[in-house]
Amino acid sequence: MKSYQKLRTAGPQPAVCRVEEEGASPMPTGRGKLAPWWVGSGLLVAAVLLSAITVWVLRQVSGGWPGPALPPKCLLVPESHRFDCYPERRVVVTQELCESRGCCFIESPPPVGGKRGVPWCFYPPDFPSYTLESLNQTALGMVGLLVRREKAYYPRDIEMLRLDVEFETDTRLHIKITDAANLRYEVPLEVPRAMKRAENPIYSLDFSRDPFGVLLRRRATGTVLLNTTVAPLIFADQFLHIATSLPSRFLYGLGEHRGPLLHSLDWSTLTLWARDVSPTESFNLYGAHPFYLLMEEGGDAHGVFLLNSNAMEVALQPAPALTWRTIGGVLDFYIFLGPDPNMVIQQYQQVIGFPAMPPFWALGFHLCRWGYGSSNETWQTARAMRNYQIPQDAQWNDIDYMDGYRDFTFDPQKFSSLPSLVEDLHKHGQRYVMILDPGISSTNPHGSYWPFDEGLRRGLFLNTTQGQPLIGQVWPGFTAFADFSNPDTQQWWLENLQRFHAHVPFDGLWIDMNEPSNFMDGSEDGCPPGELDSPPYTPAVLGDSLSAKTVCASAKQKASVHYNLHNLYGLMEAKATASALIQIRGKRPFVISRSTFASQGQYSGHWLGDNRSQWKDMYYSIPGLLSFSLFGIPLVGADICGFSGSTSEELCTRWMQLGAFYPFSRNHNTQNEKAQDPTVFSPAARTAMKDVLLTRYSLLPFLYTLFHRAHLQGDTVARPLFFEFPWDVATLGLDRQFLWGRSLLVTPVLEPGVDSVTGYIPRGVWYDFYTGSSVNSSGEMLKMSAPLEHLNLHVREGAILPTQKPETTSEATRRNPLRLIVALSQSGTAWGDLFWDDGESLDTFERGSYSYLVFNVTQNIFTSTVLHASAEATEVTISTLSIFGVREPPSKVLLNGQEKPFSYLGNQVLTVSDLGLSLSQGFSLRWL
Repeated sequence: MKSYQKLRTAGPQPAVCRVEEEGASPMPTGRGKLAPWWVGSGLLVAAVLLSAITVWVLRQVSGGWPGPALPPKCLLVPESHRFDCYPERRVVVTQELCESRGCCFIESPPPVGGKRGVPWCFYPPDFPSYTLESLNQTALGMVGLLVRREKAYYPRDIEMLRLDVEFETDTRLHIKITDAANLRYEVPLEVPRAMKRAENPIYSLDFSRDPFGVLLRRRATGTVLLNTTVAPLIFADQFLHIATSLPSRFLYGLGEHRGPLLHSLDWSTLTLWARDVSPTESFNLYGAHPFYLLMEEGGDAHGVFLLNSNAMEVALQPAPALTWRTIGGVLDFYIFLGPDPNMVIQQYQQVIGFPAMPPFWALGFHLCRWGYGSSNETWQTARAMRNYQIPQDAQWNDIDYMDGYRDFTFDPQKFSSLPSLVEDLHKHGQRYVMILDPGISSTNPHGSYWPFDEGLRRGLFLNTTQGQPLIGQVWPGFTAFADFSNPDTQQWWLENLQRFHAHVPFDGLWIDMNEPSNFMDGSEDGCPPGELDSPPYTPAVLGDSLSAKTVCASAKQKASVHYNLHNLYGLMEAKATASALIQIRGKRPFVISRSTFASQGQYSGHWLGDNRSQWKDMYYSIPGLLSFSLFGIPLVGADICGFSGSTSEELCTRWMQLGAFYPFSRNHNTQNEKAQDPTVFSPAARTAMKDVLLTRYSLLPFLYTLFHRAHLQGDTVARPLFFEFPWDVATLGLDRQFLWGRSLLVTPVLEPGVDSVTGYIPRGVWYDFYTGSSVNSSGEMLKMSAPLEHLNLHVREGAILPTQKPETTSEATRRNPLRLIVALSQSGTAWGDLFWDDGESLDTFERGSYSYLVFNVTQNIFTSTVLHASAEATEVTISTLSIFGVREPPSKVLLNGQEKPFSYLGNQVLTVSDLGLSLSQGFSLRWL
C-alpha cells in the first residue's frame, strides 16, 4: 500500500532516497523509514487507528448501517488530514461521484456560516500517484523521471514527468516538474540562472520514490518544511495538483485577497485569477501572487513561490497543510530558506527582481477624485490645498478628463484648461498624474481615432479564435484590448503617450481596469465552446467562469492564449508603461497599477482598489499593504477615506493619519459623493490632517532611504512587527499596527468614538516620536492616549532617523536642513543611514550619482560618516541633533572638538541646534 499521510506505524513504507552532501549519489535508504513529520504524530495516529478499527469491527458485527461498508483505510484518515478529491464547486458530491474517482466518501456535519469544511470526498492513502523511476546527478543538482502507471480522473494525464532540482544557493532551492516529452507553457519571467551548485545549503532534501514525494528539512532544526507525500501528485494537461504538510499555522501571502494578514487554515481556499471587483472577503481580487511566507516555531521562516500564471487556487486545512491546484503550465517551485522573514523576502526578490527606485515626489501626498467634472474644478482643489498650506505633491484625474472616456484624449469643453492646469502645477513644484485603461474604443468612424485605427492596422489587439479583434465593453462602450505581450504593442503605446504628452505633459500614469476588466462576460459574442473557456476544472473564481467580467480565455495573444497570460496582463501593461515614461521624460517612471503579478515592483506600485468609506476597510488596508510588502511591491497604499460611499469627518481624519504612513499616500473618492479632500472639513479636522501630512513630509529622507534599501537588496518598507521580532509569538497575528523599516512603529486608531488606542509594544525601549519620552516594554499591550488630532508613533531604541523641516511639496522640503533623531539603546548605542540623490534621475545608484551616509553612536559620541558623496549633498545641511535617552545631564557638548550650546530636558532628550553642517562632510559630536 502506498502511504500519503504516513499514518501507519506498521506495514510497508515508501522507499525514500536521501540527497546527501555534495558529490554523494542519492540512494534508496530502504523501506520502513519514517519521515519526521510522522514521528511526532504517533499518539494521534494510534488513537485514530484504534478508533477506526473499532468502528469498522462494530459495523461488520452489527450488520452495518445503510450503504456499502467503508474500508478501514478511509476511516484511518483524521478529518484535518483529508485532502479534497472532489473540489468542484456547484456540485453536490455524492458517494457515487466520489467513488468513481477512487476516493473515500464520509459525510461530516456542514460548517457554520456556509463555508466549506471537511471534504466528504478525499484521497485514500493508496490513491495512485507517480513513481520516481530514476534520479541522476547534474552539475547543479539532479534530474529525475516520474512515471504514472494508473490514470487519475482528469483528461489527458501526463504519464511521464521530468523532475529538475537545482541547489541554486545555500538558501534557495529550485524544484521543477514538467512534461518529459512535450513542451508546455511557462511564465515568460526572467529569472536568475545558477552557475554552480550550492556548497553549504542550510536545507536537506529527501525523495519518496513510490509514491513520489519531496521532503525538505531545515538542517539546523530538522524541521520538515515540505512533505508532498501527504496527497497524490496529479499532472494532467489542465489540472495540476500537489499538496504539502506545513510545519506551523502561521502562513502569510498568497494574494491578492482581502482578509487578515495571517491566513486562516480552517478549510479556506484562496483563488488567484485577476478580477475587477470591489475588495471583498473570500473573492479573488485584482492581482495574482502565488507566494507564501511561513513562520516556523522558534522564529525561523521560509517562503515558497510557484512560478505559474494560470488560474489556480490554494486550499488550506488545519492539519496544517496546503494544496496547490492550477489548470495549466508547469510546477515550478522556488523555496527560500531565510532563515528570518526579512531574508526570505530578499531571497524571493533575488528571483523576481528588486523594486524600482521611485522618484522622490512619488512619496509625497497625492490627491484625486472621480467626478471633479472639469479641469477648473480640479485646479480649484489644488489651489485650496495651497491656500491652507496643506502638503500635496501630485494632482490626479480619473476618467472624467477624457473625451467620451477614450484613452489619449481630453474633453475639449470641460477640460479645455487641462494643459494650463498642468503648467501651473509644475510652476508650484507639483506633478500631474492621469488614468489610462487598456480598453481602446472601437466604434469611432474610421480615421477619427488614431489609437484604434493604428492598433488595428498593426494587429495589436487580443483576437478571437477566428483571428478577429475581440470586442468587449468598458467605459467608452465597445472596446478592443491591447495585447501587451506583443513587443510591437509597446511601441504603439509609446507613440500614443508621446502624442498626448505633447499636449498634456503628465508626470506619471495610473493604469486601471487591467485585469483586464470587461463589462461583458467574454466578448460581445460570448466565448466559443472548448476546453480553454470551459476547462475540465475551473478554480473557485468569482462568477464561476474564467471569462466572468473579463475576456475569453481562448483569446489569442502574441505570446500565448489568454488562458495562460490573463494573470500577467497588468504586469505586461506596467512594463510597457514604465518603459514609455522613461523614453518620454528621461526620468524615473511613476506608475500605479491595479492588476499585478510577481516581479511587478520593478515597474509599478499598486493601490488596493475600489474600497469603501467604512472603518473595516481602513483596517483591511493594513494587511493589504503588508502583504504587498511581502510580494516585492513596496510602493502601495489604499484610497484614503475610502473610494465608494460617503465618509465622515472622524473616519476621514483617522484615515488620513493612517494614510500618511502608507508608502504610497493618496486620497481618492468616487463621483456623486461629497468631496473628501482635507480642505472641505472643519478647521480642527483640517488641521489634524495637515499636521500628520507635515509629519510624513518631515520623514521623507527616512522613507526615501527605506526605498533605496528596497531597491538595492529587497528590504521591506512597511513591515509587519513579526519581521523584527520573529521569536515573539505575540507579534505573529498583529495587523493593526506596522513598522516603517525596523524602527518606526505606527499605531493608528481604527475604531470610531474613541480617544485612546491599545497597541502592542515589543520588548525594549521605545521613544515617543514627538517628545522623546521613553517606554520600557516587556512585550505588552499598552493603552495610549489618542485624541482625534494625534497619531501614535514610536521610535525603536538603537535607531537614528534622518528627518527634514517639512514644506508643502517634497521639492521644497528637500532644500531644508536636516534634523537627526537619535534613539539610544539601553547600552547607549544607535545606528542609521541616509541615501540622497537628485530625486528623479535614472539609475543614480548604479551610476554613482548619490550620497550615502552612515550615522553611529557609541560611548556618547555621535559620528556621521560619508561613504559616498555627490554634488546634491553639498546643497543640504544638518542643523539639529535630537538625542533621546541621554540618562545624565551633560556638562558640555563638543562638535568636532569645539564646544556647542545645547538643551537638555527632564525626559532625557538632548538637543543640539544650529549645527550648520554640510551633508557632504563627516563630523563627530560628543557629550560629556
